[in-house]
Amino acid sequence: MMFDIFLKIHIAAGVIGLSLGPISMFAPKRKGLHTRIGNIYHWLMFTVCISAVPLSILKWEKNWYLLLIAIFSYSFAFKGYHAAKNKRKDWLKKHITGMLGSYIAMTTALLVVNAQNIPGLNLLPNLLVWFIPTIVGTPLITMVQRKFKKS
Repeated sequence: MMFDIFLKIHIAAGVIGLSLGPISMFAPKRKGLHTRIGNIYHWLMFTVCISAVPLSILKWEKNWYLLLIAIFSYSFAFKGYHAAKNKRKDWLKKHITGMLGSYIAMTTALLVVNAQNIPGLNLLPNLLVWFIPTIVGTPLITMVQRKFKKS
């Protein structure tokens, strides 16, 4: 019963975060939509991380690794959120890396959990499914950083 409640919270926060991420990514980079959605996204990532704690503990034998992944994933979102709030040296690079890194982590979780139900993806080795978002996302992070460094 408790597991199901935390799982629903975890899934809802993840789905909403995955949905809002592109809105913030493509919104004009100024106060307003980008910052509002970015704040919500950060707190959704926090919710995903916190809800992973009981999910891991309640089924430790099967889900222990979720706790490590959740902390690692949230650390990216925190890095990006904190960089934008404090605007110290290289803050924009840290913000981009953190926020997009956390989005890669959430995409990875979505694909790994659902790979068996996604045509084409279900044919790939499981280990490759774990790395596809990073393989695709890391060059995108570099491109975005270069774009904003020039402007």
